[in-house]
Amino acid sequence: MTAPHNPKAGLDALLTPDNCVLLLIDHQPFQFAGLRSHDTQTIINNVVGLARSAKLFNVPTLLTTVVEERGGYLLKQLQDVFPEQKPINRTFINTWEDTRVVEWVKKTGRKKIVMAALWSEICLAMPVIHALGEGYEVYIVTDASGGVTVEAHEMAIQRMIQAGAVPLTWTVFASELQRDWARTDTVPGLATLLVDHMGVVGTSFTWEQQLLSTPHSK
Repeated sequence: MTAPHNPKAGLDALLTPDNCVLLLIDHQPFQFAGLRSHDTQTIINNVVGLARSAKLFNVPTLLTTVVEERGGYLLKQLQDVFPEQKPINRTFINTWEDTRVVEWVKKTGRKKIVMAALWSEICLAMPVIHALGEGYEVYIVTDASGGVTVEAHEMAIQRMIQAGAVPLTWTVFASELQRDWARTDTVPGLATLLVDHMGVVGTSFTWEQQLLSTPHSK
């Protein structure tokens, strides 16, 4: 008997530059002000690293805000990654209820959606659960999202996993898109991301490069 297909296992379950889109939701001053599950600078670092990864691999990316006239404009460091894109400014708390967002995803023809948002328990959980119910495969970037408490974030992640979402972190996203070091076109860009956003990993990489480029004294 053939085992039933598991869409969350096997090679097809992995992300590629050609099979996914990225939604970045509500990384705005008001949401950052209430962030208590993570250090603010960590989330800023991670979501910018996530956005730059998507741009490096040409993954379609949509920026969105909620009532920005009160909650503030999108994080500048994030907007700077896509300076030509004006974020979709919503009134819906649930991003997936905004037809502009849904139509944008449909036009890409892709069924895998990667999402990160502030806050995890509301602005991430609602569209994730909604999109899963419409047949999309949804991946949640847990370290580029955050909640008003550690418990709120963790309960949100559990809820989304129970609904069928796949959790990952931003460096997993970048590594999954790279997949093979023989794909040399994107290696320099990925190395830059490691240095800029991966802390001690980037420091160690820079140190190794310096060792390789410095003649050893006899």
